[in-house]
Amino acid sequence: MGLLCAAVPRTVQSCRHFWGWLNAVFNKVDYERIKAVGPDRAAAEWLLRCGARVRFQGFDRWHMDYNGLPTGPLGRYKIQAIDATESCIMYRGFDHLEGLKCVEEIKLNKCIYIEDVCLERLSSIENLQQSVYMMEVVSCGNVSDRGVIALHKLRNLEYLFLSDLPAIKDKQTTVDRLKTALPQLDVVTDLD
Repeated sequence: MGLLCAAVPRTVQSCRHFWGWLNAVFNKVDYERIKAVGPDRAAAEWLLRCGARVRFQGFDRWHMDYNGLPTGPLGRYKIQAIDATESCIMYRGFDHLEGLKCVEEIKLNKCIYIEDVCLERLSSIENLQQSVYMMEVVSCGNVSDRGVIALHKLRNLEYLFLSDLPAIKDKQTTVDRLKTALPQLDVVTDLD
């Protein structure tokens, strides 16, 4: 019996390693694909492959089915909103966001692979600095004060909802720094 119990943790660990590896594969950036189909289509494919949803300009509904993505001329469909709730997106795939020019909303809820470097990378993308005006970061355990403060580079950010982020240690200072950098920003928090 002891031998069986000793084997269980290794099995669980192997399973976790396998899923981590598979998620890393899903996040791999294919630059040739981006050139072939355009940044919005390639980013939508990446996001849906990882379990996220996207909404395109001119559409009310969210797209969740990889095979149901709209087709048409290159550049016709522009991503307006990203809902990455419970998805496996990770830093490795964030180069997919580089060519997006119309993203206004981003929701990062219960994303286990989102960490400070992801928010720093997202905030460093010039197109997103100009377009994103609404964002949520909820239940992302690896996001700390450093990652949230990096969002100050999103110059047009008007609304930010932060909740259940246990790595944030100095909530008030973090919010104050954001508000100083972005006076128009409405920060709503539930971090207690």
